[in-house]
Amino acid sequence: MRAEPSAASPSVPVRHPHGRYWRRLLPLLAALACVTRVPSFTRPLWNPDEGYLAVQARILAHGGALYDTVVDRKPPLVPWLYEAAFAVTGSGTLTSVRVLAVLAQLLTAVLLASLARRHWGDRAGRTAGVLYLLISVGLNPEDAQAAGFEVFILPCTAAAMWCADRRRWGAAGIAVGCAFLAKQTGGAVLLPVLWLSRGSHGGLLGVAAGAALPVLGAALVTDPAGFLFWTVTGSGGYASFTGSELHVLGRAVANSALVAVACAGLLPPLVRAPRLTRTGTPALWLWLAASAGAVVTGFHFFGHYYLQLLPPLALLATAALHVLPRERLVTAVLTSACCCALFLAWGLFAPRPELDHARRLADAVARRTDPGDRVLVWGMHPETYWFADRAPASRFLTAGFLTNYSGGRDGPRVGEKYAVDGAWPVFRAELAAAPPALIVDDSGGKPYGPDRVPSLRRLLASGYQEAVTVDGAVVYVRVASG
Repeated sequence: MRAEPSAASPSVPVRHPHGRYWRRLLPLLAALACVTRVPSFTRPLWNPDEGYLAVQARILAHGGALYDTVVDRKPPLVPWLYEAAFAVTGSGTLTSVRVLAVLAQLLTAVLLASLARRHWGDRAGRTAGVLYLLISVGLNPEDAQAAGFEVFILPCTAAAMWCADRRRWGAAGIAVGCAFLAKQTGGAVLLPVLWLSRGSHGGLLGVAAGAALPVLGAALVTDPAGFLFWTVTGSGGYASFTGSELHVLGRAVANSALVAVACAGLLPPLVRAPRLTRTGTPALWLWLAASAGAVVTGFHFFGHYYLQLLPPLALLATAALHVLPRERLVTAVLTSACCCALFLAWGLFAPRPELDHARRLADAVARRTDPGDRVLVWGMHPETYWFADRAPASRFLTAGFLTNYSGGRDGPRVGEKYAVDGAWPVFRAELAAAPPALIVDDSGGKPYGPDRVPSLRRLLASGYQEAVTVDGAVVYVRVASG
């Protein structure tokens, strides 16, 4: 990953005493990490992923088990982080996990700065850390500011590259494993790590053993069969391009454009130093390519998927700026700062209508149930459970598991027959054993509504009556038998 010397830069990186350098840089990066995450603290919740994680954490805190009493297609690391944060501060607010997200971004910036400093000197270290934090908010705020899965992937992937760059193969493998445990696509960093280990005796073995250790540990701590099914083999229907192709492609174009705007200060240096960026940093290019593959995986192109692109982009831009005149660096930083300010303003002032809907619906649920009641929200917004402080009646927190509705997918592959294998028998058994006190149809006319799901229609007809409608969502209460 070492850059080639050029006439515009010294052949030996310039480095000042280690302690003094970091005493000056760390406060700057910490302040910038806090500033760029300010919008995250201005909303109780940013997107359904946060809601899902919050509900999961509450269930786990009350004795639930991952891949059993609550399920998700994700590995367990981030739910565990939420559970740990709630154990300290309570589950009524996400402030604690938002602080963890700030620390994750700060750690990522520090690792990138250390990588850049090792190869291109002190100034490059400062450049990489600052540029990364400035572009880290360059998406729709519900993607960039949420304390979601991808935010916690980033320090793991950066740590994997940092360790591999220093030939610490076992530690690099452990970091790869932790990235996978944050979300499966985090494992994409394995490719550049293996590239860096080429020709090293024992390097491949060390990486493989290190990566396997945390993954196998997580499988054993949870349920090995459930872990394998929910994180690897059970998501074939979700990872499909079929259904709403134009909608998904439109999302891909929109989010790619947002990232391009956020990186407007970084892209020109990459174009102006093509020789360096082609031949001087192959591991970084492979990291970027692997991250792009992670964005494509599943064919959904949600904005938060794009966060994985930002660390390698920051390092590649730093490598290019290292050989360009200093004024190019000033231009890149100022442009990035201006773009960052635009995204921060968006996060601070943009309305969140879906959040308002979930809160109004949760208020209606809370008014019509007691604290110990279990309820069923048939929709894609599990945050309703969290806002209402009511336990879900099923391990399936969204209708997506039971209909394959996700990411805007419509008609052709939505319905009971496209559910996760074995989900409906389990769902029916759960509701028969403990019927929910209240059911909310929050499908809002989408293709997973009761008119398209016969089993749900029969459930509603078996003992529920309509009580109220909230923003189009229909609330049904259980009718006393006899």
